[in-house]
Amino acid sequence: MVSQSEAAEWSIVPSIGVKGVYNDNLLLTTLPHDETYGYWTSPAAEFAGKTERLEVSGKVAADFVSYYGGEETSFTNIFLPLSMRYKTEKDILGFTGGFTRDNTLMSELLTTGVVVRFTQRNQWNASPTWAHSLTEKLSLQSSFQFTDTTYEDGLRLGLVNYQLFGGSSGLLYQLTEQDQVQLAGIYTSFNTTNAPFGFRATFPGAMMTLTHAFTESLIGTAFGGPRFISSTTQGPAGDLKAKETVWVYGASLMRQFESSSIQVNVARDIIPSGFGLLIQTDRVTLSGSYKVSETLTASLDANGYLVTGATQRLSGGSFPEQRYASLSPKLAWKFLEWWKLEASYTYGRRDVDGFATPATSNAAMLMLTYYPPKLALSN
Repeated sequence: MVSQSEAAEWSIVPSIGVKGVYNDNLLLTTLPHDETYGYWTSPAAEFAGKTERLEVSGKVAADFVSYYGGEETSFTNIFLPLSMRYKTEKDILGFTGGFTRDNTLMSELLTTGVVVRFTQRNQWNASPTWAHSLTEKLSLQSSFQFTDTTYEDGLRLGLVNYQLFGGSSGLLYQLTEQDQVQLAGIYTSFNTTNAPFGFRATFPGAMMTLTHAFTESLIGTAFGGPRFISSTTQGPAGDLKAKETVWVYGASLMRQFESSSIQVNVARDIIPSGFGLLIQTDRVTLSGSYKVSETLTASLDANGYLVTGATQRLSGGSFPEQRYASLSPKLAWKFLEWWKLEASYTYGRRDVDGFATPATSNAAMLMLTYYPPKLALSN
C-alpha cells in the first residue's frame, strides 16, 4: 500500500499603514464649506494557502479614521474578503465573498458615480461559481450572487437597506488560442428591506462576451446584451409597476510593457443603490503605471461617470442626471526592504442637473506603510 498526501503552502503577510489626508471639499457640495483634515491607521494581514487542488486567500484589515475641520467625524472600516478555488479533472468550484464595513461617501461614489450622505455601510457578499469542462474547448460556466446591504441611520439620510440575488449560466468556447466567446443568461432580483414604500425589481437578460489576445501583452474584451427591467413600488394607493429595456455593454483594452502597463475601460451597467432604485452608470476609466526604477513607481487613474436613474424614485419623480470626473496621479516609493511611502493628489468634479454650479474638490494623501517579514509554512 502506498499512502499519498498533498503538499500545502500557507503564508501570512502583515502590514500597518499610517495615512494623512487633506480635502478642500470632502462632501463635493456647492454649499459653503471648510477644509477637512484627517488621519488613518490601517493594520492588515493577508493570508493564502495552496495545495494541488485547493487555493484559499483572504484578508483581515481595518481603517481607524478621524476627520477634523469641515467634516468632524470618526469611524472604523473593516474588510474581511475571502476567496477559494477547488479544481478536479473537469470541474472548478469557486467562492468569493466576505464582509465589508466602509463609508458611503467613497464606496458608492467609486461604484456608481453618485455622491451620498456620509454614513457607515455594512455589506455581506457571497458568490459561489462552478465551471465544468464539456470538451477541451467548451465549458459550462455558472455563478450565483447574494448581497445584503445596510446603512447606519440610513432612513434619516434618505438611504434604505436592500438585498440583491442573482445568477448566471452559460457556455464558454475557446475559438482559437487567441479568441474566446461566452454566451450567458443572467437573472438579478433587487428589493429594499426597510423602505417606507417597498420597492422590488427584477432584470433578467443575456450577455455575449468576446476576448481576443492580439499579442501576449495586448488583450481586448468586448461584451453586450439586453436587460429587461420590471419594477414594482408599493404605495398607499396600490402598487405602481413599470417595465423597461436597457442595453448593457462595454469594452476594455489592456497593454503590458516591460516596465509599464495601461488599461482602458468603457462600460454601461445597471447598479443597485441605497436610494432604493436601480442606477444606470456609463463609465470611462483610464489607468496606467510606470516603473521608474526598482524602488519608484508612478501611476495615473482617470474616471468619468454619467449617471441616470434606471428606475423611478420611491417618492416619485425622476433621478437627476449626474456627471462626475476624477484624476489621480500617484507615486509609490519602496525606500527600504519593508517600508513604502505613497503620495497622491486627486481632483474631482461633480455636476448635477438642477444645480447652478458644479462642485469641485482637491485632495492630497501621504501614506507610510510597514511590511514585516512574510510568515510562511509548508508541509
